[in-house]
Amino acid sequence: MLIGQYTSKLTDGSRISVPKKFREELGEEMILAKWYEGCLVLVSRQNWQDLIKRLTGEGRIITSPVRDIDRFIFGSAFEVDLDAQGRFVLPESLIEYATVGSEAVFIGLGDRVEIWSREKWLEIERKAEEKASLAIEKLAKRVR
Repeated sequence: MLIGQYTSKLTDGSRISVPKKFREELGEEMILAKWYEGCLVLVSRQNWQDLIKRLTGEGRIITSPVRDIDRFIFGSAFEVDLDAQGRFVLPESLIEYATVGSEAVFIGLGDRVEIWSREKWLEIERKAEEKASLAIEKLAKRVR
């Protein structure tokens, strides 16, 4: 299972290292694509089709929103080619989309990994903490 968060530096040659625990879980064949809210998604080739089916629905009628999802994700997807150190070249188009600077944060989400610019991730994490605190307070009031 892909869990936890790790920070990785982007080299001058736009190479970034996939955290070892994630490499072990994802295997050698990975797909990288644009994802929602300005991050990237990294999945094993094996889980790629399952992820797409969940997003667009199996046996679907290809409606305009489904075509938009297909274009957004499939159109930005790259096969990841790791070097001996577990690094890959992050394509310029994806660096720009995710506004990755010198560091990126890899977030394990069970069957996939999101890759965020460090700055965006800190903001997302702060907002998530606030929402979690509010939700816990509401739940506690119901239980009383």
